[in-house]
Amino acid sequence: MALKGLKVIEIAGLAPAPFCGMIFSDFGANVIRIERPGQPPLDSLIRGKRTAAIDLKHDSGKGIFRKLCTNADILIEPFRPGVMERLGLGPDHLMSLNKGLIYARLSGFGQTGPYTKKAGHDINYLALSGVLSLFCSNSKPVPPINMLADFAGGGMTCALGILISLIERSRSGLGQVVDVSMVEGVRYVSTYLWHTQKPDVPARNFIWPKQGQKEANLLDGGAHFYTVYETKDKRWISVGAIEPQFYSALLEVLQLDEKEYPQFDLNRWPEFKTRLAEVFAKRTLDEWTRLFRDADACVEPIIEYHEAEKVAESLSRPYFNTDGTPKPAPLLSRTPGEPNMRDPQQNEHTAEILLEHGFTQDQIKQWSGEQVIDCQIESKL
Repeated sequence: MALKGLKVIEIAGLAPAPFCGMIFSDFGANVIRIERPGQPPLDSLIRGKRTAAIDLKHDSGKGIFRKLCTNADILIEPFRPGVMERLGLGPDHLMSLNKGLIYARLSGFGQTGPYTKKAGHDINYLALSGVLSLFCSNSKPVPPINMLADFAGGGMTCALGILISLIERSRSGLGQVVDVSMVEGVRYVSTYLWHTQKPDVPARNFIWPKQGQKEANLLDGGAHFYTVYETKDKRWISVGAIEPQFYSALLEVLQLDEKEYPQFDLNRWPEFKTRLAEVFAKRTLDEWTRLFRDADACVEPIIEYHEAEKVAESLSRPYFNTDGTPKPAPLLSRTPGEPNMRDPQQNEHTAEILLEHGFTQDQIKQWSGEQVIDCQIESKL
């Protein structure tokens, strides 16, 4: 696979950092996940990784960790700023031992500034990014599920930063710190929205004709041709008929006269939304899906997550793994991601990993007795 041979150390944390590590594992990297002794995994994104339970607060545990990082390409750490420095495992120290180490630091607010010590979650990062204000229902901000800040602005942005750093390292031979702030990551993902808010950008009046008003613009649910509607069977259908040809196709299927529903008569958008809602409420989701199947109108059913695998099969795309989870994306033509679907047991590989890095069986037994590490000694030694 594409990332075969890369050595990644991932310190266990909440969802964004494990997701970043999973991306590397899915595409072939050797990912070692460092967990606290005696603490069960808090997340489910551990497939294909090897686990080692090491106490990073113990001097011997720190020594073990330093040795692992000396032989690694990438370190992914999910703590608040300053934690690794207090442990004596900050980037200045570890990168002096391994000048090619990519030291990725994934946090809510970044490594500098007054917010570095604050706790937060996806909803807070969205709030401070300015993006949450754009998700409204009845003029009240409604947070999306935690995919945007945690996974797009966090885990995915972290993986991108690491890969960019690896390419640069191939020229310079040097690693660097990747400082990932989920607030900044979600802003970057939303660059298009920022760009279209500028007064000198032609798209502004198209995207934000009533800037400052909620649910009155093209992409915030204000447009009758870019929103969702409830169907007769209490399901939902999505409409994204922005371009004129798609709008014409939409009205044709709905049997509405385009002359009576001019697309960009902004003052009548609420009226048009009400009328389209009445029309969509007359048929079931399956009926509308059949009617729009051959119409190039940008109208698709909103499926439940448990229906996604069946829909993927109908598209003849290898979207799902054998356990029903999504396959790695993007799909590479020569070296696609092929995840190892097995989840490791807690501290399963501690002894195996330490032996690979030159530690002896006697050292491993001693550290296990001192509770510096957890390992399945009987099966590994």
